[in-house]
Amino acid sequence: MSLTDEPLAERVARFAHRHAIRATTPMVGDASNRAYFRVELESGETRVLALLPEAFTQRELPFLNVAELLRAMPIRVPEVMEVSGSEGILLLEDLGDRLLQDAAEESSDTCKRELYRKAIEMLATLQLRGKELENERYLPFRIVLDEAKFFQELEFFREHFIEGLREALLPSIELEELECFFRVIAKELTTKPEALCHRDYHARNLMLFSGELVLIDFQDARRGPMAYDLVSLLNDSYVTHEPDFVGEMTALFEDRVGATVLEDYDIAALQRNLKALGTFGYQISRRGNDVYERYLEHTVAMVRENFERNPRWDALRRILARYEKGLG
Repeated sequence: MSLTDEPLAERVARFAHRHAIRATTPMVGDASNRAYFRVELESGETRVLALLPEAFTQRELPFLNVAELLRAMPIRVPEVMEVSGSEGILLLEDLGDRLLQDAAEESSDTCKRELYRKAIEMLATLQLRGKELENERYLPFRIVLDEAKFFQELEFFREHFIEGLREALLPSIELEELECFFRVIAKELTTKPEALCHRDYHARNLMLFSGELVLIDFQDARRGPMAYDLVSLLNDSYVTHEPDFVGEMTALFEDRVGATVLEDYDIAALQRNLKALGTFGYQISRRGNDVYERYLEHTVAMVRENFERNPRWDALRRILARYEKGLG
């Protein structure tokens, strides 16, 4: 049942009245349709109130199902303090506000390297334990990042970055050529070795709390290319990494999972970074969310560097560079 017609303030006030909550503060959300509030209890403790757009049952909500799987690995995730499915509400542990993104920007090289080693270890645990715990009772094992999904995300990039944000009108011949390239990328990705994926394993979905890395925003977990989450972490729109650092962390990941992913890295990075540009284009041009403008230049630069390493995409680069000069 949709709850989007009811004002957020009324939903929060009703829940707060029942739970002796004395203060609520809106929190900065993500690119989703969920809303978050930090609430202060009578005891002085704080929690995070997550408001979902739909009512749910505990059994069917992906967040709760995936959280159970991750805890079994074990991977640290937020504790769920209370569930009110009819109201579309989760009351969660308050992890503070410090993201891996913040720490990476502010820390010394030594500290940053240690934090990312922990993130690589967590990712290796996700993949290795994911194999051991595979069971259809967990939703991620029933969903896959397939060719249709990869293609849809690339089309979303065309629609919302090239045509939306850059306001380009592509001739029919270029539309056909782009579709051809996008289908090749999407199909090739589905031939790669598969593992359990978080889906958005980047520096804004890893939090630092009491000296631990805590994984958040994991409800879209599913099966996908083994390199996908590694690419999300190291070809991250939100944090810039030097090539040597990326190489070091990739080697560490390969050692931990006992597999080679380097040859699959660039094709996964290309799709992932174009997808990110589509998301940013949509947020800026359709939702007026200008906070994402600061991440465009770096993401475009990663796509350009990928093209420079892979001349097989020269024709694709020429088309895109007509509408995004940073790719030229």
